[in-house]
Amino acid sequence: MTCYSSTDLVNWTYESDALNAETLLKATGSRRLGWLGRTGVAYVKEANAYVLIIQYNSQVLFAKADNPLGPFEWHHVKNMTNWIGTSNTGDQTVFNDEDTGKSYLVYSYGRGRNKIYLSEIGLKNDSLTLLGFKEVFRGAGREGNCMFKYMGKYYLAASDLYGWDGSHAYYLVADDIMGPYKPINNMLVMEGCESDYAHVSQTGFFYTVRGTKAETVIFCGDRWSDFAGNGLGYNQWCPLSFKGDVPYFNSLNAWKLDAVTGEWSVAPGNNYVLNPSFEADRKSMPSPVKPVQTRLLGWETTVLKGTPISLDSLSPKLNRSNTREDRLSVVGEHSLYLSDRVDFVRRVHQLIASTPYVKLEDGKYVLTAKITNGSGFKRLEMYALSGGQRKSVAVTAENSSWTTLRLEGINVAGGAVEVGFLAEGHPNAWCAVDDVWLVRE
Repeated sequence: MTCYSSTDLVNWTYESDALNAETLLKATGSRRLGWLGRTGVAYVKEANAYVLIIQYNSQVLFAKADNPLGPFEWHHVKNMTNWIGTSNTGDQTVFNDEDTGKSYLVYSYGRGRNKIYLSEIGLKNDSLTLLGFKEVFRGAGREGNCMFKYMGKYYLAASDLYGWDGSHAYYLVADDIMGPYKPINNMLVMEGCESDYAHVSQTGFFYTVRGTKAETVIFCGDRWSDFAGNGLGYNQWCPLSFKGDVPYFNSLNAWKLDAVTGEWSVAPGNNYVLNPSFEADRKSMPSPVKPVQTRLLGWETTVLKGTPISLDSLSPKLNRSNTREDRLSVVGEHSLYLSDRVDFVRRVHQLIASTPYVKLEDGKYVLTAKITNGSGFKRLEMYALSGGQRKSVAVTAENSSWTTLRLEGINVAGGAVEVGFLAEGHPNAWCAVDDVWLVRE
């Protein structure tokens, strides 16, 4: 397990291998380690030592070091059965409270994950361990359990049970770390995360920057791209905003942070399109099963002629699976799909507008997308509409391989623009679209 350091959260320096497999193999006398994951480090003042807590197969492993850089050594393993009824935790994250100097493990029930617990980390009988436990949530199954603190209030966060895929970000809030967390047993969806499932990620952990001018909470989402094939990268960091004690998720793929002042702003080159590579939807759409869905997240489909979109087996598909060859040219496993068994006219579009915390500045923008298409279209175009002005670029030929469409000089007015694709085709005409970007010129 590697350790890095940073003074600005942008540039990182390798420091050490804080824990290595050889150390654990020697401690266990085994040839294989099995599953290790969901790691976190806490400083225990009473012991003047650091403890690394890890999910270890069906139990919880504690490793100890005098320095956060390690080397960490095997300390002990805890079976959670006597506390929560399962030997393992479902998901877990370490939360360090900077104001009190205390640290906590937030974790879920090992089966079903419908209960969340909180334990203080400390010293007991010369062991760095958990000092007790309290159930702080019981309800729908949740994973990716983690916490943050903002302006004196504690937030408990989690995601849907979607495995490796992106999902909603949920939260509860409390005045005391041990609760009650409200609304009791009824997690709320964090506004701003709905249209692309938290920037195609799930709750991983949070980091709070307390600057000279502002306090910024950073959502650090897990994107399991190796397993889910749902985009680029593994850690997606997005800033939160707040209205009172209500958090708002800002889905940005490029933003700037001043680690001294704690202030953040949108960076040049940010893509304002949500779910731009159509990876948030996870599977074939429309979907009659979890979650039941007849639209692509962030996008609206308007059928002007042809078969309506429905849960019926005869409904046109809204997306398609990318092949391995496709993924050499475009991002992720899915792309937008425009086709029908009959003559059709369909418009797939997204309204991009200023949010309470991120302004879509008026001015010139560029819209790009990658497409591949067959023949049989009367009309096929990418367009942008703002302030009553419409610009478009037409596809006039068949494209057997992925090609880039580019529409420059889009004049955004009034802080809003509709971008989309219009297809008028004969039966079985088809077009796939991926990697849609809207950026400032």
